[in-house]
Amino acid sequence: MFFGSLVTGLRDAFLGERHRWPLWLPVFFGAGIASYFYLPEEPARGVGAFATGGALLLLFVMRNKGVLAYVAIVLTLFACGFLAAQARTWIVAAPTIERSTSAVLVEGVLLALEPKGGAKRLLLHDLHIEGVSSSQTPERVRVRVAGALDPGIVPGLRIRVRAVLRPPPEPVAPGAFDFARHAYFLRLGGVGYAVSSVEPLPGGGDTRQAWKGRWRVFWETLRLHVADRIGKVLHGDRGAVAIALTTGLRGELSEQSQALMRDAGLAHLLAISGLHMGLVAGWIFTALRFVLAAIPTIALVYPIKKWAAAAAIVVAFAYLFMAGATIPTQRAFLMVGVVLLAVLIDRRALTLRLVAWAAVVVLTIAPESILSASFQLSFAAVVALVATYEVITQRWERSPKARTYGLRFLYYLSGIALTSLVASAATAPFVAYNFNRVALYGLISNMVAVPLTALWIMPWAIIAMLLMPFGLEAVALQAMGKGIDAVLEVAAFVVDLPAAVMSVASMPVGSLIAYALGGLWLCLWQRPWRFLGVAGFAIGAGLPLLHQPPDIFISGDARNAAIRLENTTLSVMERRIGRFDREQWSRISGATAVSFWPVDGAAPGGQLRCDALGCIYSKENHLVAFVKDGRALVEDCHSATLLISREPLRGLDCPHPTVVIDRFDLWREGAHSVRLKPDGPFVESVRAVRGRRPWVAWR
Repeated sequence: MFFGSLVTGLRDAFLGERHRWPLWLPVFFGAGIASYFYLPEEPARGVGAFATGGALLLLFVMRNKGVLAYVAIVLTLFACGFLAAQARTWIVAAPTIERSTSAVLVEGVLLALEPKGGAKRLLLHDLHIEGVSSSQTPERVRVRVAGALDPGIVPGLRIRVRAVLRPPPEPVAPGAFDFARHAYFLRLGGVGYAVSSVEPLPGGGDTRQAWKGRWRVFWETLRLHVADRIGKVLHGDRGAVAIALTTGLRGELSEQSQALMRDAGLAHLLAISGLHMGLVAGWIFTALRFVLAAIPTIALVYPIKKWAAAAAIVVAFAYLFMAGATIPTQRAFLMVGVVLLAVLIDRRALTLRLVAWAAVVVLTIAPESILSASFQLSFAAVVALVATYEVITQRWERSPKARTYGLRFLYYLSGIALTSLVASAATAPFVAYNFNRVALYGLISNMVAVPLTALWIMPWAIIAMLLMPFGLEAVALQAMGKGIDAVLEVAAFVVDLPAAVMSVASMPVGSLIAYALGGLWLCLWQRPWRFLGVAGFAIGAGLPLLHQPPDIFISGDARNAAIRLENTTLSVMERRIGRFDREQWSRISGATAVSFWPVDGAAPGGQLRCDALGCIYSKENHLVAFVKDGRALVEDCHSATLLISREPLRGLDCPHPTVVIDRFDLWREGAHSVRLKPDGPFVESVRAVRGRRPWVAWR
């Protein structure tokens, strides 16, 4: 009886929210995309098209069959997402450097130039690489150049440099960020570093002739010019933050300041997204409308509100490309553009339907973006905020309006606090999943930093950009710099508070899915049954408790390894090499401290002992041997339960270990991780987790 009533209630709630069904369109579309990327092997090329055709046929047959018609719609959306992802993979396919090269001559058109600390990263296209055939030449490569470049080296110029190239690196551990997959969809077939100076060559290559190339070169050149003008006025990290806010280039910001902003929960201020796009468009719209309203002969005759909206769209479009047209800026421009378009046609547009269509457009253009932190964080925050303010707006319209400036300011502060709280809560699971860190005092820092950015920093940034053609930007930039200093001081204050940042071990992907579905259920529905989404949060929080982080990490080149100790310390074999690997292992394991193995003798606690030939680690009923020198193999083969060797075993009889990982295993399968479970070691490799996909090089 109870079960029947429950089913009836859910059915009535579902049918009663028929007007909200379209909001789930990008969810099912995105699910199809995600299913493609998580397949262990690349499907046959016709699978996506065949599945989509079959789903459309089913939809046609079931179009008048009630519930079955809805099922067919869901299957069609899922299949379309799968097809979009598979088609995108075919479209962007390009050759990749197969193995590291010696120093070779590389010629190509400079497509983009990004400052990175004291160095520069050059993105080259239309390539000729010494010793590489044209059929195997990548579409693009990225080369790091130490030191300053000749001022004449600008985007669009054909250049030559001698460089060492290598394939895009694999993940440093199973489940870690896959840069090679990211590079595949950028058509980036190799990365490396220069060993000579950069020489300009005559001719600009295809990039100068193609309109698309000229368009990109124009904006890249303008970004660098603006960044250079800002850097001449504002120095150090204040200048780097100003450059990041105006151009999206963050390479000049020190690692210390990046960590400071991240740990204070203010990293979103450095990534140009909805906040920045909305502020730029909003200030242009407001300022232009105010100026036009002050001229009666115009204000009383012409639609100045629509003029201001049209101008704001143009400025937002320019800001999109000035910021590099990243996924967050694309989403932000789509939403801001539709809102301003609604002003032009006298409609209201800031709704969840707008968010849904923006998601569909972004996922159709770049299906791989669903795997990126920027897509996940930006849409999680926007969906939660729009859903929250939908409820608040309904109540606000029925309540008396504030008449005094004091009450209005109080409402503004309350809105900032609520916005920060909702955005922080919505993005926290995605931050924890992607970055393994959660800023616990983000609400405090955002209460100060967001109003500073909205009311001081961004208005001065706009004024500086308007004055820059006349060479008068210095005063505006200095004022902008004062606001940036205040934001950095707020970040430093918050990070110094006790337990400001919580490190968390990597959670399983099922936990992220549960959080996402729970949040969508809570935000996309309106009736009380929306609170069933809390169950998704409970599942998402519970799954990590059943997930054991890796106890041991081994690098793919066999040169380094690490152990996760019980006191949340990551103990690393080598101090002088593998800094990046060490940082990533520390994040994945949720470690709060890093120590190093002894050269000779026992580490504190006595579980780890080392000598010149290798190390022995004991934990419960496991004895793990790390072999550095082949002379230790005979002894360790008869005592260890897990043997990890830098040396290939070459057919050596090794009877005792349950699992053996030697140099050949690491060369073929990439980096490994091991979980020491009561029933024996559980081993994962990078290659096994990534599967056989177009962006994975199999040996």
